[in-house]
Amino acid sequence: MLVALVFSLLAQASITGVVKDTSGGAVAGASVVVRAESGDQQTVTGPDGRFSLDKLPSGAATLIVRAGGFAVNEQPLVGTGNLEVVLSPATVLETVTVTPTRSEQRVGDIPASVSVLTSDDIKASPAVVADDVLRQMPTFSLFRRTSSLSSHPTSQGVSLRGIGPSGVSRTLVLADGIPQNDPFGGWVYWTRVPLESVDRIEVVDGSTSSLYGNYAMGGVINIVGNRPARRTIGLKPQYGNHGSPKFDVFGSDVWGKLGVTVNGSVFDTDGFPIVAPSEHGIVDNNATVKFHNFDVKLDYSATDRVKAFFRTGYFSENRGNGKIGEVNDTRWKSASGGVRIRMPDESDLQASLFTDFEKFHSTFLAVTAPSATVAARSIVRLTVDQHVPTNAVGSMVQWSKAIGGSNYFSAGTDFRWVDGDSQEGAYNAAPGPVTPPTQQAVLALQRVSGGTQRIVGAYLQDILTPIPKLTVTLSARVDEWRNYAAHNLETAVIAGTATNNKPSLPDRDDSVVSPRAAARYQITNWLSAWGDIGKGFRAPTLNELYRQFRVGTVLTLANDQLGPERLVGGEAGISLAPVRDLTIRTTWFDNRVTSPGSNVTLTQSGANVTQQRQNLGGTRIWGVQTDAEYRLGSFWRFSGGYLYNQAKVTDGGVANASLVGKFLAQVPAHRGSAHVAYADSKFVNVALGVQLVGRQFDDDLNSRVVPAAALSDAGYVASTDPGLPRYVVVDLSAQRSIGPNLEVFFGVENVFDRQYFVGTLPTTIGTPRLVNGGVRLRWSGR
Repeated sequence: MLVALVFSLLAQASITGVVKDTSGGAVAGASVVVRAESGDQQTVTGPDGRFSLDKLPSGAATLIVRAGGFAVNEQPLVGTGNLEVVLSPATVLETVTVTPTRSEQRVGDIPASVSVLTSDDIKASPAVVADDVLRQMPTFSLFRRTSSLSSHPTSQGVSLRGIGPSGVSRTLVLADGIPQNDPFGGWVYWTRVPLESVDRIEVVDGSTSSLYGNYAMGGVINIVGNRPARRTIGLKPQYGNHGSPKFDVFGSDVWGKLGVTVNGSVFDTDGFPIVAPSEHGIVDNNATVKFHNFDVKLDYSATDRVKAFFRTGYFSENRGNGKIGEVNDTRWKSASGGVRIRMPDESDLQASLFTDFEKFHSTFLAVTAPSATVAARSIVRLTVDQHVPTNAVGSMVQWSKAIGGSNYFSAGTDFRWVDGDSQEGAYNAAPGPVTPPTQQAVLALQRVSGGTQRIVGAYLQDILTPIPKLTVTLSARVDEWRNYAAHNLETAVIAGTATNNKPSLPDRDDSVVSPRAAARYQITNWLSAWGDIGKGFRAPTLNELYRQFRVGTVLTLANDQLGPERLVGGEAGISLAPVRDLTIRTTWFDNRVTSPGSNVTLTQSGANVTQQRQNLGGTRIWGVQTDAEYRLGSFWRFSGGYLYNQAKVTDGGVANASLVGKFLAQVPAHRGSAHVAYADSKFVNVALGVQLVGRQFDDDLNSRVVPAAALSDAGYVASTDPGLPRYVVVDLSAQRSIGPNLEVFFGVENVFDRQYFVGTLPTTIGTPRLVNGGVRLRWSGR
């Protein structure tokens, strides 16, 4: 009777403790799990590193603590209060990730090229938007080498290793497993990512179509959010030069089985000019952006075996695109929900459903060519006013089970439905006198072009460990996609008649199988080797099929005859960890793409260029990437990476044979980065980063040249070589804790205000020096 009473009292006792790093600093946001036969209990540490759980399980139990950037700590649970857990920094190979195999594995066990940016890496960056944080990885780039702070959303498609760079991503971007790519166009709104609530960002560089299907032909980026913690609130007000205030808020609480997380971001900037000073005219102004992002997530743990979530969010963005009257804006509402169940046979079943409702608007202006009576860049006129409403629905179901001691089997299916139209008003110049800097324009044509796309896929995967040193991954996926209800309706406004009307375009459909085989072998305790071979694919987006656009004097036409891209690729890599604090990884990759989509030049008359999206015959993208990390003691961390990339056209097709041997536009042969960080939570955290981007071409013909005047203004030696010259930028950040709840920070991007080039026709430049500073405030209650 007495023993039963003791156990009853222990079962009601709370478990409390604190999680610290090796320097004694508190580790906030760490996941704390107590695992026992009776089930799991889980919580998250607050800003002071403290945690508490309601009761102590009867019998033996294990305390498991995880935090981004730290090695997992597992120890028997002894005692109920005042526990202290010290986490050691994780090496690259000890980091846990879920993206490459859709299941939890250490990076050192995965036969794939995987990188993880932790919340500490994000905090150490002076960047205010997610893409600028990700640039510290040499494999990452947007279509054009500029920040989302100043680039049009349709040029924010992400490319890993230079796989098919364009405004459309060949990389799938996820937020907690939910797709974030624009459903109509495939690009990514990096301003939608609330950095203060991100736990880590996982990046898989190789093709992952065998699991994720469309968009994952070139890799996957998964943004993993923080878990809810009890009575926690965080505020981050900051201010930067160019009139750039930003405010982030994060809050969460847990009431029994329900956890709630709220986060939001607000940003505004006066912006900066993007046309080179030598070409800047009175029609040019600053590229500006103002955005709001807000979402709420509910996590419900019905039992230790059944968990569910629901998330909804709203995003708005308004931009000025660097010319008088050229603007774009976006409104995006989203909702998602899902459930995860641990079945009686210990298998895992998870399902999710998501929806997107988006409205995109953009204007495009033409600049009148200079003449004896018209100064350069002194008159603009409206050419296109474009609205793109889009609705999308998607779902995913996956079942996984460990079979014996050496197999982990998964099977799943997913679905995506997108419906959208590009509603355009095309304008002609009006005859008669003009009034600078804006020329009159007359609505000449109304166009509605769009359709519906459906993609259904199913996949299988088996992770085998036949012997302790060998991990083998086998996966295969089949996808079926269909475009239907497509149309192109054009009306000549002045005449009031239909022109080039195609109320029903032919349906398009195709199916594709994407297999992958990979293996990793631990040769010694400090050396491992891995390799894989597989296929990938990407169906053309509604944007590529039906929407045209203009950048400067370059007009790009849609093509409703585009077909899917197909990839066959392989990788081979080695990982070395000769001592615990040093990791070196090198990977060779070779990808062959059949029918790649490309912006092909049709006509060129002076500065006026007309392009069309077309399928080429083939491209080859191969190269070597290397990264290294060294930790010196508890405070110093040195890291760096380098990517050598050869991306060329191997088959231009019948109409574009002249492109064979040309480099893919926007893919430099060399890209690298280096970082050094000193982190002492009791004193100061300082980080210095250097990024190198090599020469790259701005067009498919590899012919455009940056004018001599622009080169001279930027401090480059005059050259007639085509392409955008290389550049190096330096970033710096510092943080200092003042008490347990307050931290001050300061950051500078492009410390030396290096002017570098982004595009031609006209010559555009990248982000100047950006300085920002502010405070982080975090409170938690128990």
